[in-house]
Amino acid sequence: MKMTYKYWIVILAFVGLHTACNEDEFLKEEPLDFFSPSNSFVTFENFESSLIDLYAQLREYRFANNDVSRAQFYGTDIMFDARESTTNNRFGDYAVTLNPTGFVPGWHWNLLYKIVTSANTIIARLEDNQELSAEQKQAVTAEASFFRAWAYRYLVHLYGGVPIILDEVTSPRTDFTRATRDAVLAQIVTDATVAATDLPGIGEVTADGRVSNLAAYQLLTETYLAQQNWADAIASATVVIDDPNMALMTNRFGSRAAEPEGDVYYDLFRRGNQNRTGGNTEAIWVAQMEVDVPGGFLTSTNQAGNTMERNHAPASWTLQDPDGNPAVLGWRSDLNVGGRGVSFMQPTAFFENTLWESDFDNDLRNSPINYIRDFRYDDPASVWFDSSAVEYPGPNLLAQGWRWYPWLSKVTTPGQHPDALYANRDLGLLTAAGGSTYTDQYYMRLAETYLLRAEAYLGSGDQTSAAADINVVRNRANATPVAPGDVTIDYILDERARELSLEEDRRITLQRLGKLVERVQLYNAHNSDDIQNFHALWPIPAAEIEANINALLEQNDGY
Repeated sequence: MKMTYKYWIVILAFVGLHTACNEDEFLKEEPLDFFSPSNSFVTFENFESSLIDLYAQLREYRFANNDVSRAQFYGTDIMFDARESTTNNRFGDYAVTLNPTGFVPGWHWNLLYKIVTSANTIIARLEDNQELSAEQKQAVTAEASFFRAWAYRYLVHLYGGVPIILDEVTSPRTDFTRATRDAVLAQIVTDATVAATDLPGIGEVTADGRVSNLAAYQLLTETYLAQQNWADAIASATVVIDDPNMALMTNRFGSRAAEPEGDVYYDLFRRGNQNRTGGNTEAIWVAQMEVDVPGGFLTSTNQAGNTMERNHAPASWTLQDPDGNPAVLGWRSDLNVGGRGVSFMQPTAFFENTLWESDFDNDLRNSPINYIRDFRYDDPASVWFDSSAVEYPGPNLLAQGWRWYPWLSKVTTPGQHPDALYANRDLGLLTAAGGSTYTDQYYMRLAETYLLRAEAYLGSGDQTSAAADINVVRNRANATPVAPGDVTIDYILDERARELSLEEDRRITLQRLGKLVERVQLYNAHNSDDIQNFHALWPIPAAEIEANINALLEQNDGY
């Protein structure tokens, strides 16, 4: 028996050595207790989770709690760095900010290509998947394609022609080359067309914040404009405008509608009013923000996520009265103080005054509740109580004019800050943790669609139709209609500033049209000397060029 047993052991060992020991299979890792690409893209729920992560990545890119995420506003024709620093990321000086080794170009490049990479992985992992139906694969592809197109939208308008990456990158590459601007725009059209064809209609989208076919048509419209393809731009914008689910909001609505002060433009930016489930038929695509919820982006315990209140609202709470004494109670959740502002992002003189001259008193977007143009000392113990700081400025405002300036109320939530942020609810006093804008945020709304189509009509030579579309927006704002003969691309840019300020990616719009340098030199006295013609495009980050050792990744001119 012992000999027989040993005999079988020898035979099994021999067979095992020659048939069972496939070294490749033996060494192959099978992750069982952590996620990897091999086990993260199996079920439809897996792919849904990956798509949701794309939304989170874009929200981080657009609304992160840092100055660099707000680069689309600083140093443009409408906003400048109030502190005029030359050592930060607020475009206090173009040469400093747009340095190939600087933080701004690299931060944007990396986050945008991270979105591209994530979308590519999702699309690639669909190919061999056996669990999803054809319809599910189509839906996932459409949504991922939209985000890839959206990331390339930023890349092409910021940097010009960039590497087009459409496949999953599974190992290090050092051989990237730049495509032409035209090629990148064509790829955006390809991806956005897939999205427009296969994404659900806006009336079929069941969750606030998810993209629809109309968001893709809006992206197509903008990209066709960059290609000067006027006919297709008109057609795609018309799909959005004529959709029966869409309409501009023209009457008071939402959480503050019952209050006597306010107007419909004010209501667009009040808490709870941005989404279609809240009755907003103007919203096309809205970034979702929740307070004190895991993944919600906003908190009531620190400054985290979309700190536009902090950046744009002035530091009113620091003001002294004309006698040099304190005359302000502190951070207030009202339209007078503006919350927890610190005076970083100040309107240019053009955006503060010139832009509104023809309709200063009747344009709702410039109404006292939407564009705050006065501050009144609010400490009842002060002899200057209820006096205007504009009319009677104190010494620190005279010495440091950045401490107060007119500001847009859309960046804050007067009387609607989260309960945990109130140090004294009766007085409206906030804690030091304030500074975020506690509302969902528009990526796209219908007013912009009308202005995009007006741009397409103008490009095609039809000023009458262009004026008609602009006047849909101006009529809602109670502004004087524009005559067809007065419609120019600069007029449309002016109207976009009035309607979409601190919503649209202003820098992207100006760079798409090749108007950034011109309009900064005309309208932004604080950056007119330091901006140069080559700043029309950002530099390719030096680290990317240096790491790309097996191909030439060319730098933009001037850097």
